[in-house]
Amino acid sequence: MRPAGFDADLLVAGGGPAGLATALLARRAGLSVVVVEPRADPIDKACGEGLMPGGLARLLALGVDPAGVPFHGIAYRAGRRSAHARFAAGPGRGVRRTTLQAALRERAASAGIEWSCGRVAGLRQDAHGVEAAGVRARWLVGADGLHSRVRREAGIASAAGTPARFGQRRHYAVAPWSDLVEVWWSAHAEAYVTPVAPDLVGVAILHRRAGLGYEALLEGFPELKARLGGAGPAGPVRGAGPLRRTVRARVRGRVLLVGDAAGYEDALTGEGVSLALDQAEAAVSALVSGDLAGYEAQWRRRTRTYRLLTRGLVLLTAARPVRGAVVPLCVAVPPLFRGAVNVLAG
Repeated sequence: MRPAGFDADLLVAGGGPAGLATALLARRAGLSVVVVEPRADPIDKACGEGLMPGGLARLLALGVDPAGVPFHGIAYRAGRRSAHARFAAGPGRGVRRTTLQAALRERAASAGIEWSCGRVAGLRQDAHGVEAAGVRARWLVGADGLHSRVRREAGIASAAGTPARFGQRRHYAVAPWSDLVEVWWSAHAEAYVTPVAPDLVGVAILHRRAGLGYEALLEGFPELKARLGGAGPAGPVRGAGPLRRTVRARVRGRVLLVGDAAGYEDALTGEGVSLALDQAEAAVSALVSGDLAGYEAQWRRRTRTYRLLTRGLVLLTAARPVRGAVVPLCVAVPPLFRGAVNVLAG
C-alpha cells in the first residue's frame, strides 16, 4: 500500500545483493518499495562468489536459495605449503554472481517489490521525504556500489583509500578439485579459487598492480596454473577497484547507505555479501524505528570486526616479508588460522 502523497515508503538505488536484501527486509516489515537499477539483467560484477556460512544463512532466511556448490572451509596455499580450516557452523556456498542476482530478483518480484530501470539522479529531500528518478518516497537507501551516485548527490564525502588494491575475476571450465575455497598467496597478489558449479571454478585475483592484465597476474601462481590444467576460460575477465573506499557518514537526512556504497575495506576476507545483508538488516531496523541517526552507530558496531581485521591484514601483508610468512604461520599455528576463519564465517 502506497503512503498518501508518495510513490512508495522506500526507494532503493541499486539492484544488487545489498539493495535487494534491503528491499526484501523492508517488504517483510510492511513497507512499500521501489528498486531503481540502471543495468540490464543478468547483473554481474567482479566478485569472489563465495557465500560464507553466515551470509548464506541470512539469504535462506529471506527465502533466497541460489543454486551453487557447497564449500566447507578455507585453505591458504603458497607453493607446496598449505593450511586448512573447516567451518564449525556448516558449509558456505559458491554461487555465480548472476545466479545470486537472479534468485534475489525472483524473490523480490514475488514479494511485490516494484522495479524501475533507470538511474537515481537529481536527488532532492525535505523534512518528509526524498525524490529521485521520478519517484517520491519517505526514505532512500543508496546501495549503488563503490562509486555511489547517491552518496555524491546526498553530499556525503568519500575517497579512495590506501593501499590501492584491485580485483579481477575469470571463470574456468574445470571440475572443482576441492571442497574448500583456496587462497593462493604470491609475493604480490592473492588468487581465490571458488567452486561455483559442478564443472566451473572462479579465480579472483586481488593485487596492487594497477593496469596489469589478468593473464600476467596469473603467471605469478605457477602451481595454480598447473592445477587448472589447461582448462579454457569460461567468460570474460571482470575487474573492480580501487577497492578501499572511506566514507564520512552513512546517513544524510532521509538517505541511508548500505553495502559497498557505505564504505569498503578489501575483499581479502570474502565477507562482502554477508556484510551487505547485515547492513541491510540494520538499515531497515532504523527505518522502522524512526531512529535513522542510530544507523550510523549500528553500522560501525556491525562492521567493526571486519574493518579492524581486514584493514590490519591488508596493511601487514603490504610488506613482502610479512606476506611470505602468512602461510607458514598458519601452518605452524593451526588453532590461530582455524579461529580466524570461523570468526569470518559468521
